[in-house]
Amino acid sequence: MLGGGLPVGSLTVIAGSPGTGKTILAQQICFRNATAEHKAVYYSTISEPPEKFINHLETFDFFDRSALVDKVEFINLGEILQDDKEGGLAAIMDEIVRKCVAEQPAVVVVDSAKALRDFSTTERTLRTSIYLLSSRIAHTQTTLIFVGEYGPDEVESAPEFSLADGIVELVYESHEPMDRRWLRVRKLRSSKHLSGHHPLHISEAGISVFVRAETVDGDVELESEPAGRISIGVAGLDEMTHGGLPKGSSTLVLGPSGCGKSSLALRFIAQGLEDGERCLYVSFQENANQLIRQAASFSWDLSPHIASGQLKIYHVAEDSLDLDIVASVVREELAKAPLHRMVIDSLAEMVVAARETERFPAFARSLLASLRSAEVSLLTTSETSSLGPTTESVDGLLFLYHNVILLRHIEQESEVGRAVAILKMRNSDHEKGIWTFEINDGGFEVQSKLDNVTGLLGWSALVAPDVSRGRQSRAARAD
Repeated sequence: MLGGGLPVGSLTVIAGSPGTGKTILAQQICFRNATAEHKAVYYSTISEPPEKFINHLETFDFFDRSALVDKVEFINLGEILQDDKEGGLAAIMDEIVRKCVAEQPAVVVVDSAKALRDFSTTERTLRTSIYLLSSRIAHTQTTLIFVGEYGPDEVESAPEFSLADGIVELVYESHEPMDRRWLRVRKLRSSKHLSGHHPLHISEAGISVFVRAETVDGDVELESEPAGRISIGVAGLDEMTHGGLPKGSSTLVLGPSGCGKSSLALRFIAQGLEDGERCLYVSFQENANQLIRQAASFSWDLSPHIASGQLKIYHVAEDSLDLDIVASVVREELAKAPLHRMVIDSLAEMVVAARETERFPAFARSLLASLRSAEVSLLTTSETSSLGPTTESVDGLLFLYHNVILLRHIEQESEVGRAVAILKMRNSDHEKGIWTFEINDGGFEVQSKLDNVTGLLGWSALVAPDVSRGRQSRAARAD
């Protein structure tokens, strides 16, 4: 998202409120880039002494105690700053320049740079000092980083930001069910950086940032449509679609809970594995072990394919309920090797994970476009109400999918059955009827067509005349 990293000889400000991860990010940059020839220098002002920094660092995987002093040097500037205001500020600037010229460090960090304001009598003095510092650093091989607890108004007006080559803003948001952090690059001179909010996570590994999907996905256009069709894995559905789904197309399977969406998705993946295709299953509900057991109940053994890498099951845990994390997993799998089939189970839960209703259509469009450009055949499930045709989660999104399959429960002479219909197939003919199906030991099995019955798509059924039983047609409409 930085367009290759922070430019050498530049001044970048990492800004944000307490708890956003600024200091961790700056320290991780130091340990990542420091070498014996070009060390990283971390100046602390009056925020925290170096000993406290080091104690906090020991909890992170990137910390290397053996690198201290020789590769990463922590220096307390507090004593210099306490001498006097103007003299202290000038002394700090001279110290940083001297260090850069004499030792040629790869990275120099000042944390907290905001403390420099307290030792400057006027804003003009501070601006001049920062200008002279950045000008001198520009002629070295050092990347200078200011870290500070700046609010949005300060980012807009403070002299540090007008003189900086780059501004990286970190934000913490309280957002149920999980709080979240994100990073935004406000500016970075001489670099083609990515815009937008990018999710940021803090773990034992340190800072992990996930690129906002819309900024990188969906830019590649297909030179030509993929040729051929692929089997869904259900003979009756392949017949209803007149030979299977178009290769590289996206399919949405709608239906209420318990109607067989996940069973159909598993069969779609199992068929791909049987055909030697590489597959990805993204699940918001069942984890890998649960899906393996469910597939085994239909006599489909997924374990060997998982072990060989032919099948990847990614379970979206509660602490990973973020669209950009899901998108990053997809990109990783696409980068490893060609991916042929993918399932997202389910779309409704992706909408919940988004927590950004307005953003979701753009995200879905970019994700589907990236999969299509890679010729991945996608099947997405989405839950509907048992009393209505669709839910709000898919409103305005149906046009993104090439194919839409509707599953639903039906009442047949006081018994609950299941029915399937093909609502649309883009650029392809298909059966227009409604067919009954069952979920049995063999999985999803299409049975017979429902004749002389109308109204199912509107969730009210007109019962056809039954001459043998002497019954009249009647309308049974759901409220």
